[in-house]
Amino acid sequence: MTAVLPSPAHTGRLAVLPADADSRQIWSALAADGLLREAYRDGDPGAGVRPDGLRTVLTVVDERFSLGATLGVCVSVASAVPLLAGADGGHPAEVLARTLAGAGPIALAATDETAGTDLAALATEVSIDGDSIRVTGIKRWIANATHADHVLVLARHRPGRHFTSFTWVLVPVGAPGVTVTAADTDLFDGSGTGHVRLDDVHLHRSYLAGRPGRGMSGFAAHIAVERLAGGLWAVALCRRVLRRTRARLTAARPGGDTLWQSDTVRQRFAACLVRARQLDALTRAAGDDIVARRDTVSAALVKSAAATTVEHVLRECAQFHGADGFTRGGLQTLRAQAALFGIGGGADEVVLSIVAESADRVLAEMGVR
Repeated sequence: MTAVLPSPAHTGRLAVLPADADSRQIWSALAADGLLREAYRDGDPGAGVRPDGLRTVLTVVDERFSLGATLGVCVSVASAVPLLAGADGGHPAEVLARTLAGAGPIALAATDETAGTDLAALATEVSIDGDSIRVTGIKRWIANATHADHVLVLARHRPGRHFTSFTWVLVPVGAPGVTVTAADTDLFDGSGTGHVRLDDVHLHRSYLAGRPGRGMSGFAAHIAVERLAGGLWAVALCRRVLRRTRARLTAARPGGDTLWQSDTVRQRFAACLVRARQLDALTRAAGDDIVARRDTVSAALVKSAAATTVEHVLRECAQFHGADGFTRGGLQTLRAQAALFGIGGGADEVVLSIVAESADRVLAEMGVR
């Protein structure tokens, strides 16, 4: 069943939150309103993401709240929760149940201080000795870091770049040796973005989130869904900005005319519509394959298209807003924030390389079927 977007008259907890609510507050409201489980098949993140349900969650949140708050929700609902659902029992199962009940989002800590997005080079380590584990390292630019009670940490349990050298560990933020500091930026307020320092953190083995050696393969399987989520969010963002901009362009000015009367303005706006509609069509066409088959090529196409579409739409719309675009909360600020779409989930160059490596397949899929 296709999820239905709540109307403006929606009376759930989400509707009464203030516009400056953060990702933790929004997460709790989504759970209370029954929207959070809509993102998953049969309400179970272990069964996989539902593209329509994920679209609903991101559209509803983007409509009312900041880009930062939406970022926090997006990463947790699309990546952290499904990854945690893949673990077997123990503390991960307990935390997952509380998270789905609205306790708050989970922080996904993959990006390493020393390696950036080159995850195979990360230096964060977990040593496993019988029933005890020890985690040491520094994770940077982690969404929900200051909002979450637990951080899902990707760490290496043995040297080398082989994909079997990495493991997920669920680390309680309150454990001795864990230090969380807010990131030095105002661009993502509401996301709880910060840095996580792990100084010889001692935990019971039951905090391992899945079998040792499955960390990187698990991440690779879910990054495709995160990239789809970014595309769905990009569509919602572009739609919101285009609606706002059209209202400005069609509003009467003191002389009685409107900017919409200019054919040049209409053509530039139409070009934005075309790009946004193309991205929307791509997410709908590729969504099921990305979710069902973890189709990395389709996910890379969506990720790249999302980045270029958001950049174009926000650049043009910010220009249409003139000096007002520089006001607090104006489109020039949103444009700077939205540069995230070209970096988060894999930089443009990374995803374009994936597309290039599968050029023959992409071309074949464009042919007669």
